[in-house]
Amino acid sequence: MSIKNHASFSGRLWRILRYDWPLHFVLFLTNWLPDNIPFLALRGALARFFLGRCGKNLRLGRNTTFYNPSKVYLGDDVYIAYGCWFSADEVIDIGNEAMLGPYCVVVSSTHTSECGSFRRTAGRCAPTRIGAGAWLAAHVTVSAGSVVGTGTSVGANSVVLGELPNHALAAGAPARAVRASTDELSR
Repeated sequence: MSIKNHASFSGRLWRILRYDWPLHFVLFLTNWLPDNIPFLALRGALARFFLGRCGKNLRLGRNTTFYNPSKVYLGDDVYIAYGCWFSADEVIDIGNEAMLGPYCVVVSSTHTSECGSFRRTAGRCAPTRIGAGAWLAAHVTVSAGSVVGTGTSVGANSVVLGELPNHALAAGAPARAVRASTDELSR
């Protein structure tokens, strides 16, 4: 085994032992608890130590899955509902007071094809960002390299590809800004 491969292996092993397994263990032990305010806060308080960065007051729903949690960065007062999925081959950065509805998927890599197969090819990685105060409704997918603007609301079943502006209401597949948010309209 070459020195580079050994360093890569030991780095992956460290990540698995420091972040992945402890977080999966915490989530496994707390999944039987109902999703109400005290248990959302308890699950978040226990999980926060095994994320790349996590602000205060994380509320974390049951059956949430993290792939590579060391690259998931969460701000203060983030709410993540039941069944969300995070696949962080690159950084996933979620700002303060962002809220994700049930079954949202946030990824920072995409699959690529070689010789007609997606199985053994390296994906394309790009950081993904969800701005402060954003709201993602149920079943929203945020793809690699996408940016959801500050205070933006994304409608249910939408797919975010690219960048959404700040303070917008967005919907569709792919999601497009429909209009300014109600906060912006009232100013």
